Amino acid sequence: MATYKEIKGTDITVVSSDPSNPVTGEVWYNTTTQKLKGYQQVLGNAWSTGGNLNTARQFLGGAGSQTATLVFGGNKNPGTDTAETEAYNGSAWTEVADLNTARQNLGSAGTSTAALAAGGGPPAIANTETWNGSNWTEVNDLNQVRQQAGSAGVAITSALIFGGVVALPTRTNITESWNGTNWTEVADLNNGRRTLAGAGASNTDALAFGGEDGTTNAMAVTEVWNGSAWYEVNDLNAGRYGLNTSGIGITSTAALAVGGALNDNSVTANTESWNGAVWTETNNLNIARQAMGGAGTSSSGIEAGGGPGSSVEQIAATEEWNANIAVGAWVTGGNLNTGRNSLGGAGTQTSALAFAGGANPPSPTGSFANTEAYNGTAWAEVNDLNTIKRSVGGFGANNTAAICVGGYSSDPAGELTQTELWNGYVWTEVNDLNQAKYNGMANFGTSTAGIVAGGVAPGSPTGTANTELWNGSNWTEVNNLNSGRRGLGSNGIQTSGLAYGGSAPNSGKQNESWNGTNWTEVNDLNTPVDFSGGAGASNTSALNFGGRQGGGGTIANTESWNGSVWINVQNMNTGTNDMATGGTNTNALSFGGDSNSVVTEEWYGDGKFTETFTTS
Repeated sequence: MATYKEIKGTDITVVSSDPSNPVTGEVWYNTTTQKLKGYQQVLGNAWSTGGNLNTARQFLGGAGSQTATLVFGGNKNPGTDTAETEAYNGSAWTEVADLNTARQNLGSAGTSTAALAAGGGPPAIANTETWNGSNWTEVNDLNQVRQQAGSAGVAITSALIFGGVVALPTRTNITESWNGTNWTEVADLNNGRRTLAGAGASNTDALAFGGEDGTTNAMAVTEVWNGSAWYEVNDLNAGRYGLNTSGIGITSTAALAVGGALNDNSVTANTESWNGAVWTETNNLNIARQAMGGAGTSSSGIEAGGGPGSSVEQIAATEEWNANIAVGAWVTGGNLNTGRNSLGGAGTQTSALAFAGGANPPSPTGSFANTEAYNGTAWAEVNDLNTIKRSVGGFGANNTAAICVGGYSSDPAGELTQTELWNGYVWTEVNDLNQAKYNGMANFGTSTAGIVAGGVAPGSPTGTANTELWNGSNWTEVNNLNSGRRGLGSNGIQTSGLAYGGSAPNSGKQNESWNGTNWTEVNDLNTPVDFSGGAGASNTSALNFGGRQGGGGTIANTESWNGSVWINVQNMNTGTNDMATGGTNTNALSFGGDSNSVVTEEWYGDGKFTETFTTS
């Protein structure tokens, strides 16, 4: 049997303290803690933002790879079919020669230098064109006019088109095979449908999935083509239509189903991966949409354009898919001693403070004064707040200097203006807020310079826009949020911060940036949420995680802000809401939350962390 050193290239070392700069894969035994530890890199899947199309459109065709893509045709605002073609080099799109016939809902196959466009509409047509890297040329037509069909093929000498619609409401199951010169009718799909997706290598190897049959609406049916017949295999986990040419994959055994529309006509960001036997849900698109142009493989793909479900709205955004790459990761930390929600927090991933909070069902007082300090490994109880309370605001640089502000008291009942200062040993009451507030305020800064905004205030049950600035001694009212709301996620310092999500009364995606003087609306979150967690040092770098959707279900979603857009990253291990947080975009901390949680999770943005192994 091979040794660990033979497999990994390094031996297990015996040390008295953990190495300061371990390498990925390194394992050691710490004699002081008597623990076996290792340094690992988490691998996963992710969508990232690419360059925008020059012309926003949906129902377009796509061909090629992630770094050499061609899109063509489609429907562009204000509802005009287009012949425009664009080529992608991995970072930017360039307009090239147009199709001869403008159309949408067309079938597509091939590469960025040798592509095929077939059918489309409306009304449904049979026109076929081939691309040689410079121009489109009309070639022999389909035997059956159609639009909204599925298609497959990586070469313009061997392709397949299947399903679609001839003329509404007639869906077709007709399949045609292309040999580089002519189309030939072959065996039919088992299920006639339109707006389905396709993947596969050629006219002998294809996959058809999703679509709409006019009766059940969003379909989950998947069929495999072996060159002579279609046979049904395992369904998608979520039935959907509006997939069009957004299917990704160059074989029938490895594909992606991306986006589309659901039975309630809402668009989805859902992504599923096919391994030749079953579909598995994986990381979602950053922007939910249907009718995109897709290309590439199941490990390196691309989606461009699409629409939000309206025939007159178009999207220009491009997203790139990469599988089995280094990704960020949430890792379980030490549990709180007292489980609670609606608590305050301050500090960093390795030096944090948890204080106040509530219990559900309520504790005898309904709230807590408990304070705990975190050292990166474990929580320790320290001196309590002077006042028992919940739904507080909190901020501070570490577990030796923090502010607890506002909140709600059960005895006597009511909103609080109270502020308490933590010096590492005890809490001291200092000057009050000008306006009482509680319940999901945006709050960030240090013990000498901070901001509190939003939340619930007297007379504003669904959320106030009031903002106050702390200078280390006093609170001063400054410019309000653009939209009053409660249940906000937030992060930053006194002169540079963000407030996002929240409800007024419904969960939202709104994102506002604070520059030290004013709040400015910037790009929204991908997912509407309230009572989420936030971490980050400024208005250009943030992490939003967990929270609630629609005032009900708890989610585990995590989004990273780069100063321009939010990008979906790896989910939390356990969804929670109304928790406390600390840290930065790359090293964050979440603790407590819904259902009196004691759970702590640590975020490592590069996916590298030290793991303690359990031995027996």
